[in-house]
Amino acid sequence: MSPTREALLEAVSKVVDPVVQKSLKDLNAVRDVSVEGADARIVIDLLSPASAANEKILADVRAAAASVGAAKVDVVTGSSVRTRQVGADDPCPDVKNVIPVMSGKGGVGKSTVAANLALALHRAGARVGLLDADIYGPSVPTMLGIMGRPISRDGKAIEPLERFGMKIMSIGFLLEDPRTAVVWRGPMIQGALQQFLKDVTWGKLDYLILDLPPGTGDVTLTLFQRLKVTGAVIVTTPQDVALMDVYKSVSMCQKMNVNVLGVVENMSYFVDPAGGRHEIFGRGGGARVAEFAKAPLLGQVPLESIVREWGDNGTPVVQAAPSSPSAKAFREIAERLADRVTTELFDQYGGVAPTEGPRRLPILR
Repeated sequence: MSPTREALLEAVSKVVDPVVQKSLKDLNAVRDVSVEGADARIVIDLLSPASAANEKILADVRAAAASVGAAKVDVVTGSSVRTRQVGADDPCPDVKNVIPVMSGKGGVGKSTVAANLALALHRAGARVGLLDADIYGPSVPTMLGIMGRPISRDGKAIEPLERFGMKIMSIGFLLEDPRTAVVWRGPMIQGALQQFLKDVTWGKLDYLILDLPPGTGDVTLTLFQRLKVTGAVIVTTPQDVALMDVYKSVSMCQKMNVNVLGVVENMSYFVDPAGGRHEIFGRGGGARVAEFAKAPLLGQVPLESIVREWGDNGTPVVQAAPSSPSAKAFREIAERLADRVTTELFDQYGGVAPTEGPRRLPILR
């Protein structure tokens, strides 16, 4: 017996998104259902294309359709990523979520984490931008293998460069020689950051990842004062000498009322060719920072030479070696981050969402 459209809609609407524990009906996530004989076509919006829950949601939708008699089920997935609160003076109002990746400590692999998180979110189907906000030491051009000078078509707005489908901006694109030092005082840095946010045509993005410089100086302060960020990701390594500086970044977030979305422990351990695990830099640092921040530990990234090799060659490991342990760790961190963004915004703002049409996400088909 073929299902009716009404029965199909009712069954699918009862499917629960496990991230927020709400039905698709409550989330207004069912865009359309149609029936032709025993074949069903269902269009739904996911809360994030990068969510780890998406495969379960799709399986539950197909099972719900089958329960009312559908023999063949075609599910088209779109995206309705929740958005931060955008004020009238926001420098990038079309960006749904701004996520700074920060650490009070240099040398913990913050740029590596930022680049790979951005790529992991993009590869999942999200619209992503990456802003290299480390004015004194821009690493993104090298790590993404991209150089060139941004153009302005109208003499006002700056067009970001693109690599692997992501929009990217860095002070490194504006230097004649990448070895040239940027010798600027605080006001000039603040002006450059404001220009990178306001005057760059980021367009509609689900996530804008910011690679911040070490410390708690002018760049971070300006960012937190001028822009409503969704929340910060804190990067650390396990050893105590890193933690003392990382704690300061968490403290700054707390003083500036910036939510810490989670902590990433980089270079957590090394696995030798025989399979032995070695915690070269100690253990537990990420967990201690997460406890101090009252935020989850999003994940631990192993110490692998290919992360450095591919980063030096301009292709982050998530793109270059997606089956490697490090790439898998970054993907899982990106999934947890996406879900954390969803739950935080859902709790804070009642799940504010735009009304744009569904976007196909082929990776989830």
